[in-house]
Amino acid sequence: MPSAQKVGWAQLRVGIMAMLAMAILGVLIFLLTGETKFFSKEEIIYTYMDDSAALAKGSPVRLNGILAGKVKEVVLSGERQPLRIIRISLEIDKKMLAFIPVDSVAAISAENVLGTKYINIKKGQAAVSVQPGAEIKSLDTRAFDEVVQQSYSLLTSLQGIIKRVDTIVGLVEVGQGSIGKLLVDETLYNKILAIVTEGQKITTALTTDKGTIGKLIYDDKLYVDVRGSLARVDSLLADLERGKGTAGKLLKDDALYADTRKSVAEINKLVADLNAGKGTAGKLLKTEELHDQLKVSIGKVDLLLDKINAGQGTIGQLLVNPQLYDSVNGATRELNGLLKDFRANPKKFLHIKLGLF
Repeated sequence: MPSAQKVGWAQLRVGIMAMLAMAILGVLIFLLTGETKFFSKEEIIYTYMDDSAALAKGSPVRLNGILAGKVKEVVLSGERQPLRIIRISLEIDKKMLAFIPVDSVAAISAENVLGTKYINIKKGQAAVSVQPGAEIKSLDTRAFDEVVQQSYSLLTSLQGIIKRVDTIVGLVEVGQGSIGKLLVDETLYNKILAIVTEGQKITTALTTDKGTIGKLIYDDKLYVDVRGSLARVDSLLADLERGKGTAGKLLKDDALYADTRKSVAEINKLVADLNAGKGTAGKLLKTEELHDQLKVSIGKVDLLLDKINAGQGTIGQLLVNPQLYDSVNGATRELNGLLKDFRANPKKFLHIKLGLF
């Protein structure tokens, strides 16, 4: 049998090997899942900002989104100049430091609205890289704060919308409103079902030859009538093409076309003569002398009418003098009476006297 000393020594070696195995496993797991790199040297560079925006120690530092280090320290700088209130120490991998130009700019970013904040370095264009212990410029964090505030406002509005949607859903669930009644009210469901049933009846009627629409779809007589009408239209168009009938002659007769052109030419000539002042109508349209004569004649007529209205002349006296009117009227009556007596007894007015010398 092995001695107790050998057994103890064997147990100690097993324990040591188990501890070493667990340590190696822990290191491997840390290397696979963690962000700390062993056997790599880090250098410190600095940046200054006006506000830390709740940036914490150990937060990632990225170069254009690629992990380059971590935040080592966030402290008050003791300075009073704008954008230099907070000093942030950045622990950067030495290999990544060579890829950071001196004109690079650091800014605070976030993975999402409520996510963890980190430093993102936007790579510059300079040919010289930043040196350990140097300082790089930073962006104003006020723009980031405004974005965060806007995000909070957006979240607040979104919460209000969600509350209203939840209220609407609650009303729908209890059967209030049109949608709620549509979902839970059996009366409305029965009405919709009746409408669907009526629609099915109409569809069934349309699929048969019943009703006006059904006959329009299925009745061969209507099809034959339409075919006949189309045939008559085709015949009419054919007659027009052959020049038959009045309309056909209007379309096809060259003599009628020539007469029409001749008539149009004569009308154009007549219009030209009128515009040139030829003929009576042309002179009426164009001659100033005739216009002046008409104007003088109209003036004379106006003067004559004014005199008549004023009672001048015989016609004027007849119109405005009652005494002359009465005298003429009395003479006319006496003449009518004389003519009446003459017709009644002409011998009274006729005397034949014979004398012998």
